[in-house]
Amino acid sequence: MVGPAVHLKGIGVSPGVVVGRVAKLSPPPVLPAGLEADGDPETEVQRTRQALSRVRDELGERSAHAASVAVDVLAAQAAMAADPVLAASIFGKIRDGQAAPTAVKDALAAFREQLLSIGGYLAERAADLDDIGNRVISVLLGLPMPGLPVRDEPFVLLAQDLAPADTATLDASSVLAIVTEQGGPTSHTAIIAKSLGIPAVVACKGAFAVEDGARMLVDGMSGAVVTDPSEEEVSERVGRLARRRAAVTEYSGPGRLADGSRIQLLVNVGTSADIERAGHADCEGVGLFRTEFLFLDRPSAPSVQEQRGTYRHIFESFSGRKVVVRTLDAGADKPLAFARMADEPNPALGMRGYRTARYLPDLLDDQLRAISRAAMGSGADVWVMAPMVATPAEASDFAKRAHELGLPLAGAMVEVPAAALRADHLLKAADFLSIGTNDLSQYTYAMDRETGAIPELLDPWQPALLELVRLTAAAGRRADKPVGVCGEAASDPQLAVVFAGMGVTSLSMAPVSLAEVRAELSLYTYSQCRRAAEMALSEQDGESARAAVGAYLDSLLAG
Repeated sequence: MVGPAVHLKGIGVSPGVVVGRVAKLSPPPVLPAGLEADGDPETEVQRTRQALSRVRDELGERSAHAASVAVDVLAAQAAMAADPVLAASIFGKIRDGQAAPTAVKDALAAFREQLLSIGGYLAERAADLDDIGNRVISVLLGLPMPGLPVRDEPFVLLAQDLAPADTATLDASSVLAIVTEQGGPTSHTAIIAKSLGIPAVVACKGAFAVEDGARMLVDGMSGAVVTDPSEEEVSERVGRLARRRAAVTEYSGPGRLADGSRIQLLVNVGTSADIERAGHADCEGVGLFRTEFLFLDRPSAPSVQEQRGTYRHIFESFSGRKVVVRTLDAGADKPLAFARMADEPNPALGMRGYRTARYLPDLLDDQLRAISRAAMGSGADVWVMAPMVATPAEASDFAKRAHELGLPLAGAMVEVPAAALRADHLLKAADFLSIGTNDLSQYTYAMDRETGAIPELLDPWQPALLELVRLTAAAGRRADKPVGVCGEAASDPQLAVVFAGMGVTSLSMAPVSLAEVRAELSLYTYSQCRRAAEMALSEQDGESARAAVGAYLDSLLAG
């Protein structure tokens, strides 16, 4: 007998609506009670060394056969398993008398706390450490590796969280959707699920309590998860998605509204794999080129010549198109060995982004010099922007530096509420603004965007966040200068309509989201988009704003 529907809410990170039976991720190993050291410590050290090597090799093997988007994630996890500092900590505990499995658990727990204390991207890597520990302990105890369930028919995968080794081997033909209790909008689960086209919802509290085999509806756009849904609700949600996607294959080329109004559709890139995919995408260029991959995991900064070579390759791949380069966003969740500041109690509120130029001006100037040299003769329309700009003075200083080094278009990221509130003043010096909704959301609502502890505060539909976008776009219109959105919010088709109605001039997103956003925008006139924006801003919270706009847009299509 089917019980009443139970509605849960998380963060939708990969769009799509599906219904299927739940299958839970295999549980991690459990250490036996009272486990004591067995045998000679050096023998146990050697056995543990072999277990670490086996896990490292298996992760490396998966990396070699994984989809391109998962290669870097798995390779990084394999490197963790080979970390000599981690191994030394484990071996030290074994030599102090701990049983090998206990030593693994305790050592990784200490490393995990370090990552969590740093926060941001590194905090999300704590799940990677958990997975390594579970795999090594399984080897030591002679237990099966934790991993994906096997079913005779496609299923909705349910987990507390997913490790890179699990997400990298997901098969879209067997996994209908993913729902996790933990994770954030930039976790590996979100990234890989979106790349595979698997609907996914993260930070969905209470989801793992659902019984294995239960029937579940997953809406990867709204973040809604419903157990034992009624046929009416299934029909309504699937029908709404079908109407939105009906136009996807009919449109290509530049983004435009139904009345011909233009809105540029661009892509975000941040790895070598992203660049290759983006070069073939039906887009008007790159709206956010993250340059951190050139600087991470290095003892010293890359030379001007090395940077120039990398930038040149990318610019030539986008000859005839726009490429917006974000200068190095170091600090906080992206610490660099050669650009470390003094220890900070809260790095996300400290010396990060453009602020590092106060102490390391040569790092920024070298990067701008390399970008300028690479741009000359490349055929690309190269723009540059600084991350984490908070004041008009910072925007002015960056623009002056960029212009003096031969870069004609220099802008600022709007990720701090102060920048949005003073956008008119920023635009007196900046040539354009680009809104990073992920950081702007976390600073507006004082909620770390990686934790998902209160998912509704991370909802990009929250009216306070949208009000800051509106203020910034309005300043752009007054100054007759471009204002784009390059955060993940730009990949939400209906939110893209709202941004268009606010006067945003470009949207930048993952390549996989381009088709749906392009199709959605093509269905409405500017006046209809503006009405959708007014409705979203008038609501009390993100959920009601999304529902109101969704109902309005559906009524336009139905009418």
